[in-house]
Amino acid sequence: MPDRHPSGNPDKWVNRELEFVKLTPFNSPQAMPEQMSALVKLAREIGREDRRLAILGEGNVSVKLSDTQFAIKASGACLATLSEEDVTVCDWTRVLALLDQKNLSDEAVDQALFEARASAEAKKPSVESVFHAWLLTLNGVQFVGHCHPVAVNQVLCSPRARDFAERRLFPDEVVCCGPASVFVPYTDPGLPLAREVSERTRVFYQQNGFVPRVILLQNHGLIALGGSPNAVLAAILMADKAAAIFMGAAAMGGPNFLKPEYVERIAGRPDEAYRQKQLKI
Repeated sequence: MPDRHPSGNPDKWVNRELEFVKLTPFNSPQAMPEQMSALVKLAREIGREDRRLAILGEGNVSVKLSDTQFAIKASGACLATLSEEDVTVCDWTRVLALLDQKNLSDEAVDQALFEARASAEAKKPSVESVFHAWLLTLNGVQFVGHCHPVAVNQVLCSPRARDFAERRLFPDEVVCCGPASVFVPYTDPGLPLAREVSERTRVFYQQNGFVPRVILLQNHGLIALGGSPNAVLAAILMADKAAAIFMGAAAMGGPNFLKPEYVERIAGRPDEAYRQKQLKI
């Protein structure tokens, strides 16, 4: 689990096993309102009814604000209609500390999340705040989006879920979702899921050498990570498209996956890196 920064500052966290975990504060005093506005816009894009990615209070989004705080959708708020009043700023130290506490009751976790709020007037942060907090410490990750796309969950609720996570079907899936995704077997949402997400993401990094773009949760949904709202939204939309293609291919005797050398070539092509930069993904 994350450890306190070796400088002794209790408000900064790193992971001593993986050098890719760190916190990067925004330098501009205008950064916080700009990032909050960007988070609300991202939430509404994910929550659009026509995209079938989330309904009612499903899903959540978060953003890194500074080296001590992050913001996340409040529990029960709707992504499609999210406003800044539905976003809660939390203290990083208090939320991440939950990862090291064993045998906490649901009531104790709820109380800890209430206490992690930067303002006593703010709404209760999402029950998934812990995995958001941890993922936002990964190098290059500024935004996190979590939702339950219909097409993706059709695959994740099937025996082919791991294949979908670990293999790729077409080039743009590699570009937007990465060469592979983290696969997390079904785990109870909340603190147990946060621990499983952090552990399996560490293993993924050790095996592959890069931070994932997508984490797939069996019988649950997906998590997308990125340095910008565009990167998160692109990963979600492409994963949703890939799931639809996967199901269509499976119905016709497939799917026919890309060979590993093709995936590696696509992921390393300079022209694809340039295109990602232009698209801000």
